[in-house]
Amino acid sequence: MVSPVGNTYSLVLNPDSNPSTGGLAICGFSTAGMVGSIAAYHVIRSLDIDEIGTVMHQDFPALALVEDSVPKHPVRVYQGDNLGVFIAEVPFPPEQDISFANTVLEWFTKGGFSKLIIVDGLVRQSPDEVEGPGLFAVASIEETRKALQKLGIESIKRGVVAGIAGYLLAEGHRRGLDVTALLAECNPTFPDPKAAATAIEAITEITGLELSLHELLEQAHQFDTNLREALEARMARLPAPEDDDYDTQDPMIG
Repeated sequence: MVSPVGNTYSLVLNPDSNPSTGGLAICGFSTAGMVGSIAAYHVIRSLDIDEIGTVMHQDFPALALVEDSVPKHPVRVYQGDNLGVFIAEVPFPPEQDISFANTVLEWFTKGGFSKLIIVDGLVRQSPDEVEGPGLFAVASIEETRKALQKLGIESIKRGVVAGIAGYLLAEGHRRGLDVTALLAECNPTFPDPKAAATAIEAITEITGLELSLHELLEQAHQFDTNLREALEARMARLPAPEDDDYDTQDPMIG
């Protein structure tokens, strides 16, 4: 096995857990639009996968995420039959990207997985466009690139994929691992469940997993409604423009 270059974080497994499940691995972090973490969490909930461990380090923030009254560490791994999900539900500084990517690679190789899909957000160039989020992909091996082309998923021909996704893609290519990044266009200012739904739809096409989009699309609709109402309320609180005496006068009169 090829060793990663750089540090890794500790994966602390629950007692009696089985980390060597093989199959498909999915990874999502809280980057642009939180697209990766929203999509990963949707997979976990939809398929009811068990949490088998947490990723820990002394430099991580001291906090617990509470869901259904249960406190959890922000970086966790879930695994079931032929499926694993690596999720980070809080943002981390860029200087930790390589260590996180190496941790994902170590989990991937020790777990006996055959394919890794990373979901990430891609900052939309035109935030006000009416059409839904675009989706782009990059794959580390030729076989997967051909499969993406047959599915009609647009591949990036030239450019830069930054952060954890970029490092994992490059390492996948170097080490001959099947790594794919799904990059959904998003609004980076707010969590974007609509972009996550776009990525989830692609995952179902690529893998055959049955993942309903209804819940994510409902979240997206509710979020859009709440945001619109908040903006309208803010506009209503703004003071009316003051009258300018000069505006009411005929400019030709001295």
